[in-house]
Amino acid sequence: MSNPRESSSIRSGGLQTPPMDDLTLTQDLEAQDRAASLSRPREQPPAAVPGYAILRRIGDGAYGSVWLAREQNTGKQVAIKFYTHRRGVDWSLLNREVEKLAVLYTSRNIIGLLDVGWDADPPYYIMEFLEKGSLAGFLTAGPLPPHEAVRIARSVLHALVHAHGSGILHCDLKPANILLDSDFEPRLCDFGQSRLSNEQYPALGTLFYMAPEQASLTAIPDARWDVYALGALLYHMLTGEPPHRTPENEERIRAAPTLEQRLQIYRQILEESPRPGKHRRQRGVDRMLAEIVDRCLRVDPHKRFANAQSVLTALDQRDRNRARRPLIGLGVIGPTLLLVAMALVFWVAMQTAVETARDNVATRALESDSLSAQLLARSLQREVEDRIASLERIADDDELRNAILAAEASKWSDREAMARILSRNKDRLDDHRRKTGRRPDVSWLFTDSEGFQRWRGPSEPGTLDRNYAYRDYFHGTNREYRSDEPHEGVEPLRAPHLSIVFKSTATLRYMTAISVPVWSEDHTRVIGVIARTAHLNELLDEYGTLIRGGDTPGERDDVNRMIALVDRRDWKLLDHPWMTPDNMEQMTDEQLATLKLSTDDIERLSAQAADAASFREGHTVENSHYRDPAGRLDSERYGGQWLAAFAPVGQTGWVTIVQERRRDALRPVNRVHESLLEHGLLALGVSCVLVPLVWYLVMRGLNDRPVRLHFDRGEGGPSSVGTGTATGGSSQ
Repeated sequence: MSNPRESSSIRSGGLQTPPMDDLTLTQDLEAQDRAASLSRPREQPPAAVPGYAILRRIGDGAYGSVWLAREQNTGKQVAIKFYTHRRGVDWSLLNREVEKLAVLYTSRNIIGLLDVGWDADPPYYIMEFLEKGSLAGFLTAGPLPPHEAVRIARSVLHALVHAHGSGILHCDLKPANILLDSDFEPRLCDFGQSRLSNEQYPALGTLFYMAPEQASLTAIPDARWDVYALGALLYHMLTGEPPHRTPENEERIRAAPTLEQRLQIYRQILEESPRPGKHRRQRGVDRMLAEIVDRCLRVDPHKRFANAQSVLTALDQRDRNRARRPLIGLGVIGPTLLLVAMALVFWVAMQTAVETARDNVATRALESDSLSAQLLARSLQREVEDRIASLERIADDDELRNAILAAEASKWSDREAMARILSRNKDRLDDHRRKTGRRPDVSWLFTDSEGFQRWRGPSEPGTLDRNYAYRDYFHGTNREYRSDEPHEGVEPLRAPHLSIVFKSTATLRYMTAISVPVWSEDHTRVIGVIARTAHLNELLDEYGTLIRGGDTPGERDDVNRMIALVDRRDWKLLDHPWMTPDNMEQMTDEQLATLKLSTDDIERLSAQAADAASFREGHTVENSHYRDPAGRLDSERYGGQWLAAFAPVGQTGWVTIVQERRRDALRPVNRVHESLLEHGLLALGVSCVLVPLVWYLVMRGLNDRPVRLHFDRGEGGPSSVGTGTATGGSSQ
């Protein structure tokens, strides 16, 4: 139960000020005697109350004492307040509390008045006994959880709405004037400072709960006083202390000599201090609750809520918003998760489809490249075979054989007949090649059985009668001897031969020679070697135009292929678009020797070649991530990954390469990928705009609905029922 108090006093902790018509702090003797009497314990009740058994005293106040009693008929416990200190008491002020409780007895949120004994000596009134004591006792242990603070504040607001609807302003709302029943439901009590809404004289409340405009001896009661006190009460429950109450502020007020000065200092503290903000830092205090507290505590009464019903409506709105929060969260998170899931499914499906398409396109491109590589290899093989066959026919001509033997007998002084026959055959074959759209040979050579060059077409000064026995086209051993080293015992080849590739000193390009032996008539000895030389790139160019543009007319015309030739024995490049005379001139033989396939490509090629029956003619090997060796020298043109197909050229030891850029071959798929990605992002963007827009319209429709209030019959005002369970504590 709340202790009785003088209706015109101001309390702040232990601060006790006199009535507002006494502006000094000095107590007279009568007041000192009264204070002393209050401090003396009394174990006997002031009087007997018919029908009640008085059990024990539970509190003392300025006008008397409060006792716990039990109704004899029902056994119900009640609180009886005796007015034992009559000396100097304004009975109209004492009567006000009973009158207000009598008016408000129908509210379940206000302490109930059971009986009044004004004719007794001393006078008394009987009210409900709430065994949990006042809210102030529970707040000594610290702040309450936000949901409990709001629950209590809501019940207090219901009591204020009922009181204001009955024309009564409480004017002294604080934790000590809020009692808790057995279910920790709050009840508003102590209407000793209350005023009727039409009264024009002031009512001082309790420091740090009292509105600044209320702290005046000329203030006119206003419903916004209770709004401020409600904000201070809610702030206290959330933070553990009322707003602005600090030891410094209490000392400033205590040091003032008169009541009027104390009130002035109090108003200055509220007007000059920063707005309280500790409640915003409390865990569980949301923005709307903090704003409600802030608006209740506004120093300017015109900026506060107009009345208790407005605060209650704001709390109801907060509850509706909080109740909609899971739905809003589901409405936001649900579509978001759906969009994310759809985006992931779309992404995985798109990537799978794109990768499958890329594999299919790469496979098809490699199949086309493989056919082109086989075509190129077979063409080169036929070219080599045709050249060998034509040389063999010439070498088997008796007229040429006799001319060679005659020149040999003349110690090569008379070689005109031989030269004429060789020149005639060369010119005939060159004309035939030109007519068929092919390039003629670079040169024709004839060396005797000892390796001396006896004829060359076209002639070149300084080469005749020089010994070229070190050349592979002479001995056919697939190696080149040094020209300055002895090469005795080197014999002329005995079968048609395709020489190893050598670098021309004149053109700085790689060349090869096709040579055949010229046998004596009895086929017992080789009397000479006929050879014809050609640049490798010219051999490839004769068939490369079709290969580079597409494997069949009109098919894959946008493909830009490159062709190259490597030596299978050491995997060095023999011919490549990069290998122009200008580039070759800048490279040493050692640098050119490094222009070979990478180790990874060689291993992959060797492994696949082994699976392809030793990489025999007619088989190809494919590599979808080929690295062009020339990319190490010119990354811009030849770097990156290539699709490449390798095909052997018969028994020559050569391997043809048909390659195309991987990104170029996959460009159609990449375009589709980019288009799908763009449309997917566009759809995702539209969805991200539409979902918030739909929710904005839904929320706007919900917020625009009018608030429907219900009225509790018998309470005389609109209200909204709050639920919750209060924490326990010791009674006061």
